[in-house]
Amino acid sequence: MIERNTNRKEKKQDSQPVPIWKSPDVAAINDPQEKELVSYGRELIANTAKYLGPEGTVGKHSNRMNCQNCHLDAGTKPFGNNYAAVFSTYPKFRARSGTKETIVKRISDCFERSLNGTAPDSTSRELKAMIAYISFLGSDVKKGISPQGSGIQKLTFMMRAADPLKGKLIYQAKCVSCHGRNGEGLPAADKKTFTYPPLWGPDSYNDAAGLYRLSNFAGYIKNNMPYGASYKNQLLNDEESWDLAAFVNSQSRPHKDQHSDWSDNSKKPIDFPFGPYTDQFTEVQHKYGPFNPIKNAHLKNL
Repeated sequence: MIERNTNRKEKKQDSQPVPIWKSPDVAAINDPQEKELVSYGRELIANTAKYLGPEGTVGKHSNRMNCQNCHLDAGTKPFGNNYAAVFSTYPKFRARSGTKETIVKRISDCFERSLNGTAPDSTSRELKAMIAYISFLGSDVKKGISPQGSGIQKLTFMMRAADPLKGKLIYQAKCVSCHGRNGEGLPAADKKTFTYPPLWGPDSYNDAAGLYRLSNFAGYIKNNMPYGASYKNQLLNDEESWDLAAFVNSQSRPHKDQHSDWSDNSKKPIDFPFGPYTDQFTEVQHKYGPFNPIKNAHLKNL
């Protein structure tokens, strides 16, 4: 069951709904040099492994996944982990590193975590192109604003823990045709990348990636999975999304040393699955829930 939030007052509905963010068109850029750099950045996001994967034509910085395997439609899909709010909200302080991070740091983290690789040189044309593209996508967003449809939707916590066994049944019914019976993904014809990415195993994201946190992955699934889903056409309900996320993230994947993350353990997110913690809850509960007891305990300590 999904726990209703009875503490929030009902908001009056506006007569006009808040518009969902829509990405600007690269073709509309007038400056030829800017257009070339932004277009190259988009190509790198869409086909990362071709250029920067194990057999990359430019460098070898990532696994065989592409940035758009997590940031759908090259970072432009509403609620598809898009880049709408990156330019408007960075630089910003992030408790995980304990520093004020730039877009360079944000991209570097994705290479080291979601792509299980190493960060490209910050002065390289490739990183500059990625920054140019991500910045262009958010160029119409006011500073400090995260527009409707940006990033990933956060689902309401369930009253129970997310259940990997229930999630396995959903995976077998809805996901095998694209991602494989063993989560291995569907390799592209060139064998250098994937048509559909692996969800676990040695070629997938490591356990430091953002999608390894259940609150991120469940919201991502709800508006994007299985194939054909969108925020306008959701094919799974909230509980199914939580359980499916729990199953996928219960499978083996590369490990990244995270000992330098979260110098202040009290700042760890509720669903960060690795201790130590400043509360009495286990790593298992921090990974799968139920999360409301953890949230309430933290609120009491504020």
